[in-house]
Amino acid sequence: MAPSMVRKTMTFGEGGLAFVFVATALLSIVAAAKAHDAPFAFHAFLAAAASVAAVFLIFRSYFSRPAELPAQEIDGKPNYDDGATKFATIAAVFWGVAGFTVGLYIALELAYPWLNFDQAWLNFGRLRPLHTSAVIFAFGGNALIASSFWVVQRTCRTRIAGRLAPWFVVLGYNFFIVIAGTGYLLGVTQSKEYAEPEWYADLWLTIVWVVYLLVYLGTIIKRKEPHIYVANWFYLAFIVTIAVLHLGNNPAIPVSFFGSKSYIVWSGVQDAMFQWWYGHNAVGFFLTAGFLGIMYYFVPKRAERPVYSYRLSIVHFWALIFLYIWAGPHHLHYTSLPDWTQTLGMTFSIMLWMPSWGGMINGLMTLSGAWDKLRTDPVLRMLVVSVAFYGMSTFEGPMMSIKAVNSLSHYTDWTIGHVHSGALGWVGFISFGTVYCMVPWLWQKRQLYSLKLVNWHFWIATIGIVLYVSAMWVSGILQGLMWRAYTSLGFLEYSFIETVEAMHPFYAIRALGGFLFVIGSLIMAYNVWMTIRSGEPAALPARPAMQPAE
Repeated sequence: MAPSMVRKTMTFGEGGLAFVFVATALLSIVAAAKAHDAPFAFHAFLAAAASVAAVFLIFRSYFSRPAELPAQEIDGKPNYDDGATKFATIAAVFWGVAGFTVGLYIALELAYPWLNFDQAWLNFGRLRPLHTSAVIFAFGGNALIASSFWVVQRTCRTRIAGRLAPWFVVLGYNFFIVIAGTGYLLGVTQSKEYAEPEWYADLWLTIVWVVYLLVYLGTIIKRKEPHIYVANWFYLAFIVTIAVLHLGNNPAIPVSFFGSKSYIVWSGVQDAMFQWWYGHNAVGFFLTAGFLGIMYYFVPKRAERPVYSYRLSIVHFWALIFLYIWAGPHHLHYTSLPDWTQTLGMTFSIMLWMPSWGGMINGLMTLSGAWDKLRTDPVLRMLVVSVAFYGMSTFEGPMMSIKAVNSLSHYTDWTIGHVHSGALGWVGFISFGTVYCMVPWLWQKRQLYSLKLVNWHFWIATIGIVLYVSAMWVSGILQGLMWRAYTSLGFLEYSFIETVEAMHPFYAIRALGGFLFVIGSLIMAYNVWMTIRSGEPAALPARPAMQPAE
């Protein structure tokens, strides 16, 4: 019988998306021509170039694909789509190295201010948000997107929803990172912590994030596995809550639709309350809930053990979700925020310690019966140490929210040490471990190029974190004590410049710790590259022997 001929046609998604990007390219060119300031014109030209590239990629994909779209299943097994996951994994490695390097540079600037070379774009005020956005949103965000696309397909046993939509999410998200980062260097900022991008970047991120939510929900809805694994609960909480936070904190009125400047609709103490409701929950749902989704999949997978207590994971989830959202006011102690609000934020922060440690205990106890693997598997060791850092940070955070402690710690380097023990130890290490797990799986390699290099990465980065965090703890407490020291006559005992001078050796130690962490990330990048390029291919499943009649 002659094979049936399928006529090749462009799908609604391909044609519709191509039309949207053609229109976006034309609008971007008009916006660039009418721009009121150079940064806006630059970003409009970038948008036009990216739109043209998107149209080219859509048509190239159309002409290169077969007439029939990829099957959902092959021989009764899910036909997973990991193209966008691969891109996001490599992007996470790239942005990680870039973000850590910028962080090292600004750490050196604080110790040696002449390193700004009197250049505006090298100023600490412009490089600092570049560092935080590159590490949190570029490195961490790509790790979350990559791992969530991997996890949702495997735990639902179905192909990811959409063919172009996952690529739109990954490429669109990274385009947002480029717009935000170049904007900081050019002085385009809303001056809101962790929410610095201007109005047009925020609008684009909103579109990308809605598509991300639809892709994730669409995959879960068409799942073959009846149960929704707990990691997907955490990923969904991360996606939904970040959308709510973004919309609540960032409504702005642009001065002109052809200019980069806008004014936030909130003002005064309301703006502060919205900002730290957003800021703390960006930590709570981007840097905690999302990465707990990673923990609940990759730690059991790597340890080859079931989750210690699935019931505890559900209790952990709901307690964390209900408590975390109200803890933001502890960032505003001793300000014009009403005192009852400050106290309420402190109370929820202290209560938050319990579900946080419930998650830590669940992660660590998953290794019951497999602790010996920590001696031979540095990837698992990195994942487990990240959970330990999570436990430490989620004890220190509630403690620092207590008003009496906060009066000493706030606005000092102690806060910087706390943030980086969580960011480097928890988020950094669990992201590294996830990349090390996923790269051989994605590129079908038997194992990583070198486990010895992973071991070197682990110890160099760990020493770097210890130096960094210890220096900031000592520096912060010293700062707080010097600022509150009075003479017998009631005058301040130390001038501000004296406190700055006292910090210098600790800032140099911090830079050394950051340097070691950067070295570790470079080792990871080399290991990933060599795994992809020359790693030993994984053994394919044995094909059943053919019968003589076949």
